Amino acid sequence: MSNREGNLEAPTRHPLNWKSEDFYNEDSLNGELERVFDICHGCRRCVSLCATFPTLFDLVDESPTMEVDGVDKKDYWKAIDQCYLCDVCYMTKCPYTPPHSWNVDFPHLMLRAKAVKYKKGEVGFRDKFLSSTDMHGKFAGIPIVTQAVNAVNKTKVARGLMESTLGVDKDAWLPEFASQKFRKGAKKSSAYPVRDGKLTPGKVAVYSTCYVNYNEPGIGHDMLAILDHNQIPYVLVEKEACCGMPKLEQGDLAGVEEKKKINIPQLADLAREGYAILTPIPSCTLMYKQELPLMFPDDADTQLVKEAMWDPFEYFISRNRDGLLMTQFKESLGNISYHIPCHSRVQNVGRKTAETLQLVPDTTLNIVERCSGHAGTFGVKKEFHRTAMKIGKPVFKAMANNAPDYISSDCQLAGHHIEQGMAEAGLKQTQMAHPLALLRKAYGI
Repeated sequence: MSNREGNLEAPTRHPLNWKSEDFYNEDSLNGELERVFDICHGCRRCVSLCATFPTLFDLVDESPTMEVDGVDKKDYWKAIDQCYLCDVCYMTKCPYTPPHSWNVDFPHLMLRAKAVKYKKGEVGFRDKFLSSTDMHGKFAGIPIVTQAVNAVNKTKVARGLMESTLGVDKDAWLPEFASQKFRKGAKKSSAYPVRDGKLTPGKVAVYSTCYVNYNEPGIGHDMLAILDHNQIPYVLVEKEACCGMPKLEQGDLAGVEEKKKINIPQLADLAREGYAILTPIPSCTLMYKQELPLMFPDDADTQLVKEAMWDPFEYFISRNRDGLLMTQFKESLGNISYHIPCHSRVQNVGRKTAETLQLVPDTTLNIVERCSGHAGTFGVKKEFHRTAMKIGKPVFKAMANNAPDYISSDCQLAGHHIEQGMAEAGLKQTQMAHPLALLRKAYGI
């Protein structure tokens, strides 16, 4: 292929060769960082996406040569640490992604750098702690414990201590722990007959995710109510662990593999049994659709799970096209400002949540398709919280347009971040509700 300007073909991704010795070779890594940074410096299309690119370009512009070769390689980390692997540069901006011969995969290069840092033992306790969601889950489901932890986490003294000891910003929104885990309170499915459609399996396996199980079980209960209303039989994945996304973001690829060994065998069994596997958190869905298949390209079970994994609204819209979705709604939803999270966009399935909510009569959507800035653990860290709020400013303003009755995002962390940002900006306070809660409300169930 010639070195033509731009890429006229859909972006593709190469497997992540993370078990090779060269992957962790620092000289090799720095060579690739310099090559890609030089391409980015000559292009600069991504300057408005996040803080990674402005940081990189400032380093270049302030160097003696005003080129990448003038930047101290130790300073590369000032840019790398700003990347939270949203993947939006790859999917929406970069003209040099594969199959272009320049072969730029900026997010996975940042992941490689983070993996090298993790393997060298340079990732601290705070980051390891924040990425250990299964450990956090031990606080959930015990009423006396959750009430105490939630109450303490709201005090200025505790938040100040968390900031000084853990580096968790005292002003950042933090999720509460649920007094009852989703899995414990989940309603058992009725014995509906399985009605397969041309596009959709007629039975569902629910991978509840750490966040829904430990923090906001209502999202999971809303999804089960919608499935029940549509007479779709479902099961819960029997024993699930974290999908591994928080560990991926820290570069802990061995930790990701440990989670994969727990989850993939049982998910693959469900896929073989003909279940559609639904996950109500976009980052978890993406983990199984993209990151794990790229980390384990030769693992048949991982690839099988990839094909069986659905975003809930991707499933509902396909179900509707099969003529098998209930569309008799009892309540309109008015004006909704709906935010499309980065990890929903990267799944490349289109605006399926918006399409579903637009089936509801007398419902108007203001669709905002830009990064909120929260990005998992990134937005709660002391050194990055204000940056996360700055990145989200255009989203906060856009979400306030058209006097919404609700603000909503498939990513509940982004939703709370937006809610906080709108409040800090003095914008009109609006009820925040997950899209699954809104669909359940529209059904009147």
